[in-house]
Amino acid sequence: MNSESLYQFSTLTVILLLLAFYGGTYLLTLGIRKKKECADEFMVSNHRIGFGIGAASMTATWIWAASFYAAATSGYTYGVSGPIHYGLWGALMILFIYPFGRRFRKLAPNAATLGELIHARHGSSSQLILAFSNVLGSIISLMVNFTAAGALVSVLSPLSFQAGVIISGVGVLLYTLWSGFRASVLTDFAQLVALMAIAIVIIPAVFFAMGGPSELVAGLDNLTAEQTNFFSSDAILNQGAPFFVAVLAYAIGNQTISQRLFAVNEDHIKPTFLTATVGYGAIVIGLGMIGLMALTLGMEPLNGNMNNLIPQMVSGYLPPIFIALFFILVIGSLSSTADSDLSALSAIMMADVYGKNIARGKVDPQRMLLVGRLTMITATVVGIVFASFSLDILVMLVFVGALWGAIVFPVIASCFWDRITNQAFTVSVLVAMVLFCVARFELVDLAGPGGLFFELLASIGGGVIIGLMAFGFFGRTVGFIAGTLALIAMLIFATGFLRDYTVLLASLTAYGTSTLVCVVMSLSSRERFDFDTIAERVGNYSDSAQNDKPTAAPEEAPAAAGLATQR
Repeated sequence: MNSESLYQFSTLTVILLLLAFYGGTYLLTLGIRKKKECADEFMVSNHRIGFGIGAASMTATWIWAASFYAAATSGYTYGVSGPIHYGLWGALMILFIYPFGRRFRKLAPNAATLGELIHARHGSSSQLILAFSNVLGSIISLMVNFTAAGALVSVLSPLSFQAGVIISGVGVLLYTLWSGFRASVLTDFAQLVALMAIAIVIIPAVFFAMGGPSELVAGLDNLTAEQTNFFSSDAILNQGAPFFVAVLAYAIGNQTISQRLFAVNEDHIKPTFLTATVGYGAIVIGLGMIGLMALTLGMEPLNGNMNNLIPQMVSGYLPPIFIALFFILVIGSLSSTADSDLSALSAIMMADVYGKNIARGKVDPQRMLLVGRLTMITATVVGIVFASFSLDILVMLVFVGALWGAIVFPVIASCFWDRITNQAFTVSVLVAMVLFCVARFELVDLAGPGGLFFELLASIGGGVIIGLMAFGFFGRTVGFIAGTLALIAMLIFATGFLRDYTVLLASLTAYGTSTLVCVVMSLSSRERFDFDTIAERVGNYSDSAQNDKPTAAPEEAPAAAGLATQR
């Protein structure tokens, strides 16, 4: 079946649907407003988020607009294994911060951002690298979600793309501005309940409306041999492996995850992250199956745009009431991520920029709140403006992914190994970024010795990823063995082969380079760090005692304080 056009609501119907959704979320947040907000509540809810709210918030945050369209595109492009490769590795992004998250919370139980911990460990330069990557990533995420809202409104109603962008941006800002993170997690819970209820209805409804299992099996003839293969090498190398490489990068680099890590009650971290992993994977894999259904039917994306696959399936097979539910489903998913991005950005500017680098420990909590709210307003305006231009954000996404990949080892090692230095952290990330760009944009000939050089670095990166994952769950010995075996396997099988997959090659190069440079530079230094000092220097901003006592950066504090000693 090929739809020549999509079902369209009237302008009034779409406006009423948007008003109902954003008006409802706004009214929901009125119940938690306070006359005088607290800075720590605004950023992390005083670290007291419970299991249910925390798991729901984490799940809803990661089910964003791209989860719908990219998951369906994956199913349509790679066949039976496509939805698994998208949903499973995305779920692991949530899971793999858990073991390291326990260490982060132990070192800095009162932190609002991972950057605060890094500032206490190294100082401003390393912290600001982490903060910059998060600011750029959250701004891009806002643009993507506002763009998705504009596109959805424009294809399902007479309203323009720009109108959809503005309505979604203002709607999200409206209910998030006053209570910040508290509003985000509360509305995430309600949005996830709606997402799950609607997804449970829509996905089976489309499946049976297209003919059920018999039609799906019959349509397998439309698939290529590679698309019917559950272990397709094409799907693994072009999607599964790059996503797997991104798992740790997103888990460690993204403030929306670490913010929830620091907000959840410490006793509930494990069940929260395990539940969110399962919830995200189940919903997103289910959405990806719609793309697989479209493939079995031989459907061609409207106007050649893969993002039209799910709207086409819903519009072509379901009545208007289901299309309205689908509309709310997408708006809810992108809004839950957008409000998390606003909360993450505000926390970064409040804690990392204002608290640690402008106020330098002498924080005025009310001024801090003002900084957070102004950040939300500015970020919303920037997101709306750039989304309205329909810019190509691929290059920026490439750089954010590289930054997050480059910081993984320095961040994790800084929290476990007392020899990592600020200089090693900073230089390793910068060198990794340069070599990533060289490989990703093929600035050297990868067919010759240059290709072998990057494959060797990428092999180190592959060993680092496997080693860190094993280390997180099973300890240092298992991590070292697993990483060594992975490195040997990469050296045997990847050299002469990996250069043909530049995205994967460049991503692994970022990991390998940052690790190699960071380890070599740290081993050449005699500095040692006392981890017990971190908790002393990362406090609650609403605590007046903390505000009256400035906190020195590691390189500024005396050796007698135990920050860095010489052996």
